[in-house]
Amino acid sequence: MIPLGLLSPGESGEITEIRMGAARCSGPCCTGHKHGDSKAMHGSASDGHRCCKDKEKSEIRVEDLGLRIGKTVEILNNGGGPVLVRVDESRIAVARGIAMKIMVRRPQ
Repeated sequence: MIPLGLLSPGESGEITEIRMGAARCSGPCCTGHKHGDSKAMHGSASDGHRCCKDKEKSEIRVEDLGLRIGKTVEILNNGGGPVLVRVDESRIAVARGIAMKIMVRRPQ
């Protein structure tokens, strides 16, 4: 698996993982846990802790764009700035930082 942001134009891959929020949180809902752990997320909706809400928003936004696990994406342009990808019949510009958190598997 490699980050989507490292594929070259013309290459494609299947999304296998979306790694939003790999940073540690020091808030009351996540103390001592990495984001993404089920224990870390239990309180995020009720206590309004900002970092958890931001992580959830980012993950939802990526999925709303059509970038979901199991989808095949093709790189159209990977120059400076956003990465332009094709998902199904759509072209999507993905911020480079986000593209580096989307892990893909190249076809064999």
